Amino acid sequence: MSKRRMFDIDFPSEPSVPTGTAPKPEAADQRRGPMAKAISENAEALRARAEAEQTIREENDRLAHEFVRLKKLGLVVDRIPLDAIKVTKLTRDRSVTRDPELTELKDSIRSIGLSNPIRVEEDADGYQLVQGFRRLSAYRELLAETGEAEFATIPAGLVAKGETLQGLYRRMVDENLVRRDISFAEMAQLAVSYFEDPETDAEDLEGAVSTLYASAGRQKRVYVRNFAELLEMIGAALLFPEAISRNLGLDLRRELLAREGGAQDLIAMLQAVERPTPTEELDVLKSWLAAHAQPNQPERRTQPVQPTVRTETDVAGQAKTTLRCIVPAGTVRCQARNGRIEMAMERDFSAVDQRRLEAAIRAFFEVLED
Repeated sequence: MSKRRMFDIDFPSEPSVPTGTAPKPEAADQRRGPMAKAISENAEALRARAEAEQTIREENDRLAHEFVRLKKLGLVVDRIPLDAIKVTKLTRDRSVTRDPELTELKDSIRSIGLSNPIRVEEDADGYQLVQGFRRLSAYRELLAETGEAEFATIPAGLVAKGETLQGLYRRMVDENLVRRDISFAEMAQLAVSYFEDPETDAEDLEGAVSTLYASAGRQKRVYVRNFAELLEMIGAALLFPEAISRNLGLDLRRELLAREGGAQDLIAMLQAVERPTPTEELDVLKSWLAAHAQPNQPERRTQPVQPTVRTETDVAGQAKTTLRCIVPAGTVRCQARNGRIEMAMERDFSAVDQRRLEAAIRAFFEVLED
């Protein structure tokens, strides 16, 4: 009698899955061993970390680009030590004489702080001033007078490196064009210094004026160029060129160009006055002009061209006066009637500072009352 053979059959620990049916995730996890689970969990952690690092890098890149953009606009502001700021890169257009409005600015800073930060550009060992010479001067005086730590640093907008020298000059000039007290002599002196600077690309004085004052009107650029020519002739002898009015400067330039040796004579007269005041220096300029004005070309301020006046009656029966008056800036057409006066000329009066318009209107009525 033969023995029956017994065979062991290994059945799977999990029930079989019909073809085409995916196993449940929890069933798959139960079949994996501890090592497989650990490898899978580590891979998921590495993947999650790589995604987080990529997100951080993208955010850092975005912030870096935004920082550079704001810096180019001068909107990144920090407090900069005064002794770290230099004013040697750009020639300033401010007169070296005492600024009469600096005291008012200092009082304002004491009361409410600095509302408009200066602009600086980083260099190898500190910062170079781009805009805000008066504000920086006020802070330095306040620190010297009070010794308070709050005036040892000044709020400053950081201008990104790499901007051209021409661009930095334009930043300074465009800010100063809105100042109500800047004189034609100061603007002209900056144009002369810009032309003489070997690092600029100005080929002549006219090109320097056109580049720096591109934002100004054509007539103002003409005045600046004329004043620049005046400074080239007698600027070395002037201590208060900012006190010269537009009309006086234009008349002096005209007479100096028309008279050979006139510049040397005027310089000698200016140098003969010991430590002059602004008023005394102006008196010398006016006296020379009065003595040398050409007979066939009267000086415009003292001998204005007589206007042509016509009086008539309008449709409503009201009397009105029509006239044309020649002034240094051009021809003014005027109509005057009961309760109304109109003046018109080729000039954009909306560009004139409101305070100057108010002063002109007051002066107009003061002359009428006299």
